[in-house]
Amino acid sequence: MVATETHLWKFHKELSAGIVSLVLLAVLARARAPMYGYQIAKQLDETGEGVLSGKQSALYPVLRNLDAAGLLASEVEPSVAGPPRRYYRITPLGRRVLDEWSYAWTATRDFVDTVLEGT
Repeated sequence: MVATETHLWKFHKELSAGIVSLVLLAVLARARAPMYGYQIAKQLDETGEGVLSGKQSALYPVLRNLDAAGLLASEVEPSVAGPPRRYYRITPLGRRVLDEWSYAWTATRDFVDTVLEGT
């Protein structure tokens, strides 16, 4: 049992690396306004059925990387209830990359489903 849990943990870790970037872009593409990290994490928790639960801190380095790559833009705004918050929005380049990644995800998902189902 322990061996399968270890393999499952490793599989989830490797699988989530690219998926996190994809879902972050998707959330921000659908957002009506810029969002800060905790808002994004809460939305993912609500819609993700626990897939990314407990991994909120892992979102912040990915957000920074997407920002540095020009796929997101961010700005810091003061908060009356605590420290300043960094708000993120998707850039036009981010939208184009999201389209490409979405296509790649769909093709990959369909391929894996076909192999797993043996059809």
